[in-house]
Amino acid sequence: MSRAFWPLVIGFGTPAAAQELGDAWGTAAAEAAHYRIVELPLPPELQLEAGSFCALPEGRLAAGTRRGEILLIDGAFEPIPAPIVHRFAAGLDEVLGLGFRDGAFYATQQTEVTRITDRNADGRADRFENLSDVWGFGHYHEFAWGSPVQPDGSTYVVLGLSDSYHYKADFRGFAFQVTADGRSIPIASGIRSAGGVAANEAGEMFYVESQGPWNGSCSLKHLRPGGFMGHPISFPAYDLPLAAVMGGKPAEPVSRSRLAIESARIPQLVPYAVVFPYRKMGQSITTFRVDPSAGRFGPFAGQLFLGDYSLSCVMRATTERIDGVWQGACYPFREGLGNGILACEFSPRGYLITGGTNRGWPVRGNKSFVLERLEWTGVTPFEIERIEARPDGFLLTFTEEPDPAAATAPGTYALSTFTHWYQEHYGSPEIDQTTPRVTAVANDGPRRVRLVVDGLVAGHVHAFQLTGLQSRAGKPLVHDKAFYTLNRIPKP
Repeated sequence: MSRAFWPLVIGFGTPAAAQELGDAWGTAAAEAAHYRIVELPLPPELQLEAGSFCALPEGRLAAGTRRGEILLIDGAFEPIPAPIVHRFAAGLDEVLGLGFRDGAFYATQQTEVTRITDRNADGRADRFENLSDVWGFGHYHEFAWGSPVQPDGSTYVVLGLSDSYHYKADFRGFAFQVTADGRSIPIASGIRSAGGVAANEAGEMFYVESQGPWNGSCSLKHLRPGGFMGHPISFPAYDLPLAAVMGGKPAEPVSRSRLAIESARIPQLVPYAVVFPYRKMGQSITTFRVDPSAGRFGPFAGQLFLGDYSLSCVMRATTERIDGVWQGACYPFREGLGNGILACEFSPRGYLITGGTNRGWPVRGNKSFVLERLEWTGVTPFEIERIEARPDGFLLTFTEEPDPAAATAPGTYALSTFTHWYQEHYGSPEIDQTTPRVTAVANDGPRRVRLVVDGLVAGHVHAFQLTGLQSRAGKPLVHDKAFYTLNRIPKP
């Protein structure tokens, strides 16, 4: 185990300048006034490529890496970060999931979930227990992403297909619950190329999916027990004895249909909870976390924050369950990060730690080895805080009170809708576009407006464009776009 310890402290990092990336957001300077990017100084020989993070009870940060290590980092959460890095474990295989419970790490690597402990308390791992390796492995692109340890001690694992298209090894494209005592329970099938897996605001397990075959765009999906996530190439696993709890193979979907049509026909097929329109939002969504900071990270407590590999950005999302089906909205948040985001984690102080790599696929962030954190400056941004569906339209909540005249003018709100082909071919253009009309707007509290909309379309993404809206104090919206995936229109 080479270079197991770096006793090195470096001065604190200067907040990184906001980068004008020329993408669809184009708002990095405005974002930086509210959320600064701080690069944490690390030893240059570390060559950190983070694949997962875990905040430890004693205030340290644990990082699982693409290079198969678990690193313990002191000082990452201090107001002036001065990290000291210690290698706890090595010899693993792309640690894309990391949790901690009762003195043990639970690491999800390519081929197994491993419980790792330090029995002699010398600061280095010395016991590695294989909790689950029920899935096969035969291709470098068969990524396995793991969740944090859940309250019942379980870890959830989502398994990508072989080279993201094919089924070449057992249970590729499946999700599992791995219990603390090592039982492996199939949860869902039909996964293509997952990113992260974790709980949403309500404690329900979700994962992120990339655009590709049978996926018109990137999305956040509910891991409903017994659910089918949409890619039928994983169906051979239903013939394996362990899959008997899944209740039988779903019907084959019809290519070049619509997901709303096919999910009405195939009971197991789970609609996307939140669609991230390709390049307008994410392009390769990875891991996500719920903000637990109770306001220390600004006005979005309890919301989901998601990283994106290709665009080197962080986005927000909110979800709600309507008629038993999850749906919700996504919102731009912060661009200009240093590399492709593979991992993020909140600290007790309310920092959002991010890390990843720029190795393997094109990525906007050009730094090879970097650990960064997002910090709220204390200045509240004027933003769409959340969008919720109503029987006749939507309820919009803002982070600050909007200007009453503009906020109650129907012309402030431009809506359009679209969906995608649900097809075996790669991705999809936006199709079936419509243009709903906001017919009335009413105040519903100091920061909320109720939109009455003519032309809601179940099964469509509803794109919001708010033009010229300011806060009562005269602040413009930092982001004037949002996208709500309307699977179900609430009943009156």
